[in-house]
Amino acid sequence: MTKITLYDAADYLDSEEMIAEYLSVAMEDPDPEIFLQAVAAVARARGMAQLAKDAGVSRESLYKTLAPGAKPRYETVFKLMRALGVQFNVKAVHGSSA
Repeated sequence: MTKITLYDAADYLDSEEMIAEYLSVAMEDPDPEIFLQAVAAVARARGMAQLAKDAGVSRESLYKTLAPGAKPRYETVFKLMRALGVQFNVKAVHGSSA
């Protein structure tokens, strides 16, 4: 009998470099839900309770922020990024006009 287990990216996010790369790739997707799912995976990898503490939010608030369909405030996402030890970078997209 073959045992099938569900894939969870959190199981593979075991270094700062891996986390930063994972979040960077997720940020490139035009669907903001993809980025929030990536942040949720990183939160699971790091431990929800510890991330909530480091970000200065309650665990309940963190779970709500990362729930599917959530529309978190920029301030909250910024706190999470700082607590995770990563930052947003802005770069010009060539061939794009405003």
